[in-house]
Amino acid sequence: MSTTLRADRTWSPREITGAEAEGRGLAEHLTELAAEGLTDLLTEHKALVFRGFGVTPESVEPVLDRLLPNRLPYVHGNSPRTRVKGNLYTSTEYPQRFTISMHNELNYARRWPARLAFYCEVAAESGGATPVVDGALWLESLDAEVREAFAGGIRYVQNLHDGYGLGKSWQDTFETDDRAEVERFLEASEAEWEWGPDGIRVVQHRRSTTTHPVTGAEVWFNQADQWHPAGLGDETAKELYDILPPEEFPQYVTFADGSLIPDGYVTQIRDRGLELAVDVDWRVGDVLLIDNVLTGHGRRPFEGSRRILVAMSD
Repeated sequence: MSTTLRADRTWSPREITGAEAEGRGLAEHLTELAAEGLTDLLTEHKALVFRGFGVTPESVEPVLDRLLPNRLPYVHGNSPRTRVKGNLYTSTEYPQRFTISMHNELNYARRWPARLAFYCEVAAESGGATPVVDGALWLESLDAEVREAFAGGIRYVQNLHDGYGLGKSWQDTFETDDRAEVERFLEASEAEWEWGPDGIRVVQHRRSTTTHPVTGAEVWFNQADQWHPAGLGDETAKELYDILPPEEFPQYVTFADGSLIPDGYVTQIRDRGLELAVDVDWRVGDVLLIDNVLTGHGRRPFEGSRRILVAMSD
């Protein structure tokens, strides 16, 4: 596990090794940890890395059953991924040359998972670490001007096509082709929506921060930098601006009142999250468990093959 932090940042995930389990497999060791308070351990450390247990694709299911007792589907997820089986998915399938900035899974939605578990089936030849960041430190790192500007919340816009277009279709996003089912989901999510000839437009108003239900810690908890063109890099943003107005992008974000978020705020949020992040450098068989409120995650660029699986639970 490698660390790139400013001198005053000392947080890192807790590593638990196979040697500590005294020969027990990870599933068996997790049963013991559950009795001793696995949830308390995760809340205290925010992220746990299980290493050296020899977890294989054939033995990962009982491990996930113990880490995530109520696995959730990736409904309303905005990143491209493939369902492996049940509620187990590949991690984000963005091209490997890109950095994925820090974020909490589904925090733009009305309901988000409390935990995420990642499993390394194939480690990249180089790069490909999963950076993790303490959300409270991320919030504290932002300039007061930025924190104050976001205090009123933000507005997410999704334009989901009907099968042909940029980004994900609404069928893939909601894992159904039943419009009534989508509408029931969005109504429960307190979202606004409008069907058009080519798909659906979804608008959601959300807070920029949240507090952890156990610790009470306030954390940065939104995806403004991932939904804003400035967070994509100059070249990608220019290509989008050349073909569409921002409100028609596959996904877009403004302040809650509809006013524009300055590019400089977006790049500050993105860059400081990445600066504070601790890299989990994968080895085959590793399992990473994170508290999805206290901890953001991302992905470093990589070369060669890489296969990380992810599951989530409430």
